[in-house]
Amino acid sequence: MADRDNRQMFDFGVSGYRPEWLTGLSMIMQAQGRRLAALEGRRLTRVLVVWDLEDDTWFTDGPVLLDFDGEQVEIVHNKFDDLSITWNAVDPARPLDWAGTGIPLRWRQDAFPEATALLGQALRSVELLEYVDDDLARGMVALGFVFPHGRMTVYNAMDENGIAFGDPGPSYARHVAGAADGSRDRDRGPRRGPPPGG
Repeated sequence: MADRDNRQMFDFGVSGYRPEWLTGLSMIMQAQGRRLAALEGRRLTRVLVVWDLEDDTWFTDGPVLLDFDGEQVEIVHNKFDDLSITWNAVDPARPLDWAGTGIPLRWRQDAFPEATALLGQALRSVELLEYVDDDLARGMVALGFVFPHGRMTVYNAMDENGIAFGDPGPSYARHVAGAADGSRDRDRGPRRGPPPGG
């Protein structure tokens, strides 16, 4: 099966899952900005990633699931700048099967102590983080989830997901999800943060 841009659809190990690919800040903001903004005030109740049981490592190609009081957002990065954001489409109780490869995969909730520390906190805002350096990753958009005591960013680590917990660096322009004019965060500064490669 192929999508509207004739890209082959892959379920990323989740039976029935269909990513919805978006590219570029304006497209992502238009398609998902308001719904991402509607998460503000909800408490983070669960963070799930796909875990490779054989290697005992995070399987970074699989979706990242964040649950906010029953509203689940599913994030997948692909290629250099493709981003899929879906909602309540993945049932983590169902088994994972990575294209029949037999890789033993399971959902894991406690993979990152930094994410565990964010549980129970009410979301302050969601930022679309646009990579602006002049290299291959220019235009990539990461998602930043800002809490009273910490933050979590899911970014494109060159054709796979990356997760970071510090402030974004100067390579990123921060745009508040749902802002009518796509305005940048006023307090953007010279900070170090997640590079696009990890």
